Amino acid sequence: MTDTGFNADEIDTSKPHSARIYDYFLGGKDSYPADWEAAERIRDLFPGVRETAWANREFMHRASRFLAVRGIGQFLDIGTGIPTEPNLHQVVQKVTPSARVVYADNDPIVLRHAEALLRGTRQGRTAYVQADLKEPEAIISFAREHLDFREPIGLSLVSVLQFVSEPHDPYWVVNRLMEQLVPGSYLVLSHVTWEFEPEIWDRIDAIYRAGGTPMRARSRSEFLRFFEGLEMCDPGVVVASRWNPAPDTKILDERIPLYVGVARMM
Repeated sequence: MTDTGFNADEIDTSKPHSARIYDYFLGGKDSYPADWEAAERIRDLFPGVRETAWANREFMHRASRFLAVRGIGQFLDIGTGIPTEPNLHQVVQKVTPSARVVYADNDPIVLRHAEALLRGTRQGRTAYVQADLKEPEAIISFAREHLDFREPIGLSLVSVLQFVSEPHDPYWVVNRLMEQLVPGSYLVLSHVTWEFEPEIWDRIDAIYRAGGTPMRARSRSEFLRFFEGLEMCDPGVVVASRWNPAPDTKILDERIPLYVGVARMM
């Protein structure tokens, strides 16, 4: 594993952080009282948030396996979050042992836990960089040291674009990343939507904003814009539990306000 260095002093535990809140919803233990308080306030507003977090996680597993089975052997996962097994590299390397994965996240606590999880990975095939999605050039520069950009890459942005607000132009960010990739590459996205329960999302955004991370839920049409110029894979844009579900997947529909999609670069 390669990284950009870690300083424990960089971790501010006095404010909630989106990655640690997500870990809390998944039942992890890598969070702090400020994260627990924010998470419980969100759950009071949206009781199905834990189910949504798990549906998102399971979508990531299915989508990553979908790409690996179709011959994608390189992955760039941005907004990784605190590692939870099985993580993306474990899913795809089960299909293709030689698959390479680069993770990127802007929370220093993620690096601390990534070091422990990735220590046992196949040497040189999994790397991590502490970097912000809003600075795609830095991520691409690091990824070029580990991935071959002359070959197709699976770009995974799972439940992270809602934390990129309009002043930072999330569509420009996605386009900037995709224009570095060659035809045959894939884009994997998931994103929360306000469309099913619009009355709660301003209040949820206020909770994240208090921690310094504004959250912007988007409509289906706004989500579709991220895929412009790409070929959508079946079944197109759907709620998370309806994307190529496994036989034992629980279909939750509107209880899961999370749109997902996978598309191929032509």
